[in-house]
Amino acid sequence: ISLGIKQLAEDPFEKGMGELRRNQVVTCTVTQVTDGGIEVEITEGITGFIRRAELARDRQDQRPDRFAVGEKVDAKITQIDRQTRRVTLSIKAREMEEEKQAMAEYGSSDSGASLGDILGAALRKARDEASNRK
Repeated sequence: ISLGIKQLAEDPFEKGMGELRRNQVVTCTVTQVTDGGIEVEITEGITGFIRRAELARDRQDQRPDRFAVGEKVDAKITQIDRQTRRVTLSIKAREMEEEKQAMAEYGSSDSGASLGDILGAALRKARDEASNRK
């Protein structure tokens, strides 16, 4: 039986993965830009990959060359494969989630109320209050 120092040391991948979960949004640093996407470092010892199609929601922004090595990006973890030690991320999924949250918080454009309806109601209310004060 033989035992080396490596076997005694804690696995940096498992240590870093302890706090990372699927669908979590993380800030990572671009380490390499390729035609197929960008490689990022999530935490020390944990790297991930963002495929070209997942770089942005809009197709014209799905260009890896718009990112620079060392740049920080926010991305959503879409897949964690512990066997191959690969983490897949998506900026597109993060953008879509943020948009969905904003629509839920502020209402949609299909809510039926136009700007004229809203301002008209506010104007009538102000006019009624002014006439009641007289």
